Amino acid sequence: MEVRINKYLSEAGFCSRREADRLIERGMVEINGNPALIGSKVTDNDIVTVSGKKIKNNVEMVYLAFNKPLGIISTTDQNIKDNIVDYIHYPKRIFHIGRLDRDSEGLILMTNDGDIVNDILRAENNHEKEYIVHVDRKLSYDFCEKMANGVPILDTVTKPCLVEKLSDKSFKIILTEGLNRQIRRMCEYYGYQVTHLKRIRIMHIKLDIPVGKYRSLTDQEKTKLFELLKK
Repeated sequence: MEVRINKYLSEAGFCSRREADRLIERGMVEINGNPALIGSKVTDNDIVTVSGKKIKNNVEMVYLAFNKPLGIISTTDQNIKDNIVDYIHYPKRIFHIGRLDRDSEGLILMTNDGDIVNDILRAENNHEKEYIVHVDRKLSYDFCEKMANGVPILDTVTKPCLVEKLSDKSFKIILTEGLNRQIRRMCEYYGYQVTHLKRIRIMHIKLDIPVGKYRSLTDQEKTKLFELLKK
């Protein structure tokens, strides 16, 4: 199967697609001894080199569901204490898709597939993410309705969403956007402080593992994910 040269280098774990394009423009990438061009396509039978070094795309793609604990930071910067990469300590280089605040817990996806990261982030405003939220005081009778209809935060108004009361001080919310600390800011607008926030679903992938553990996505989950992203 043919793939674009930048995707080939990205999947080989050599660099990002953007960096690959820069290397190509600088004439550092060759295919079968000839200079690569932006948009060139290769197969597994082609010989790809960067500055004379042969690059082989034989990296197995990894797709994980991880139940992030409180206190772990969604960053791949291993100079930062409590970063998610060191915590998982996975044997291959992986990175997180999207973010989950340090003071939040729950489902976050991890992968070494740079393409799917871009696809999911581009589609962030079109897929559902579900959360269970606890606040510091009793919910008003119209709290869920007001939250669902949109809240003015960060110089915009949040998209309409689904909100369901679970108890006097907790609710479930399903978002289709990802503003910075969105749920906390929405609650603060109405005078509530979030005391606990857990993400329990991303699209069709549900949280079903203990805190601090991870699992590989099933074949069915991956197939549906790729279909949703038109990958």
